[in-house]
Amino acid sequence: MLDKAHQEALTALVGPDAVIVEAADRAAYETPARYAGGTAAAVVRPATTAQVSAVVGYCVRHALPFLPQGANTGLAGGSTPDAGGAQVVLSLDRLTGPLEIDADDRTATVGAGVRLSALNAALEPHGLFLPIDLGADPSLGGMAATNTGGARFLRYGDMRRHVLGLEVVLADAAGTVLTLSHGLRKDNAAVALRQLFVGGCGAFGVITKVTVEVHHRPRQSATALLVPRDADAVLPLLLAFEAQAGSSLTAFEGMSKAAMTRAIDHVPSLSNPFAGGVPDYAVLVELTRTWTPREGEASLDEVLQQIAGDLLERDDTPLADALFGPAEKMWALRHGLSEGLRASGPVVGFDLSFRRRDLARFRREAVLMLEADFPDFALCDFGHVADGGVHFNLVGSTDAERRAALREAVLGLAVDGFGASFSGEHGLGRAFQDAYDRFTPRLVQDYSAAVAAVFGTGSASVRLGPVNGAN
Repeated sequence: MLDKAHQEALTALVGPDAVIVEAADRAAYETPARYAGGTAAAVVRPATTAQVSAVVGYCVRHALPFLPQGANTGLAGGSTPDAGGAQVVLSLDRLTGPLEIDADDRTATVGAGVRLSALNAALEPHGLFLPIDLGADPSLGGMAATNTGGARFLRYGDMRRHVLGLEVVLADAAGTVLTLSHGLRKDNAAVALRQLFVGGCGAFGVITKVTVEVHHRPRQSATALLVPRDADAVLPLLLAFEAQAGSSLTAFEGMSKAAMTRAIDHVPSLSNPFAGGVPDYAVLVELTRTWTPREGEASLDEVLQQIAGDLLERDDTPLADALFGPAEKMWALRHGLSEGLRASGPVVGFDLSFRRRDLARFRREAVLMLEADFPDFALCDFGHVADGGVHFNLVGSTDAERRAALREAVLGLAVDGFGASFSGEHGLGRAFQDAYDRFTPRLVQDYSAAVAAVFGTGSASVRLGPVNGAN
């Protein structure tokens, strides 16, 4: 626990109700969405950038290790403290101002603690939204810090594509505040330093304000559940939809039978949409348009059914079946996968990213490896087929040695065998430290640590390299 002198000093900076030291009150900030929790020395909740600056500067000057935390929805162990009890959690959940919308410019400027749901609710009257679809409700600062992707990456891209400006506090003795760009789409007047902070996971400083580009909400949509002929047919199916649907193709999400079954069994609001039983694999496909239906123009439902029908008539069809229905029902199954997984038991989760051509072959080799060496684990994978991402999740044994061996084997096959990324979209955190140390080239680690050192001592829970000692 933080000693009394530090408690009093931090309380003077942020107010009497914004420093949390009691164990029961700290619990929510110490418990991650996945993996084991830790113990914080204290939780400090500044409400303004000035307060963040003051707290960060104080912690650096007094050698108090700290880590920033947004909505605490991350899956990499990067926003919660370790078990040592020495780290101060710098919660940004009170940084909810400003929330400014410029509908003409299609931009929004928000405090780092503003939730995605709150931003989209404010954008809705303007017919706009931030189109990053997630299974959680993160803060905008956390989304920028981890470069969030999501289910509609195919059409809209990740946070890096949307962040036009940042305000950040550096982890130095002064708590230096930097404004990085002013929300312009085109600005080569200075080096785009903000891109270091997008996806930097807090290693370069604390994001306190974000300006993002937003988009027109779709006014038409059509969805279907596609059953591919076999695993090797998924990529040809994607290529066919990309060619025939063009920019209307918004999502192409793969789901395994094990993942879908667990969602249907454990999520009360879900029912099995497949009359013939859950298939071995299915793909949720979505088409959208931003305009209202035009006279003489085929509806998206007609377009989707036409594409599927044409594919089914091919002699070499990659499509075995297609199920059409309301978007909310189709997406409910996709969004229920994580809840079904959590209800199944302890998860060994992997956030892998491949070249699209390698997905089927990796899955085939991984299944053979699991059957031979890890039959006590069940594979429940799903993910973003169109961008090469897969949440390769396994449920099974709770034995620590078995889980460690499984992790070693899967990462070795994916990264060494296929050149995959061990963190496609979840960012970096303690859960990935061993993978970072093993798979990131040492020269890259050294340069990353040296860059972090330029901005201060660093604040992230992941160690970027030997220069950055502030875990």
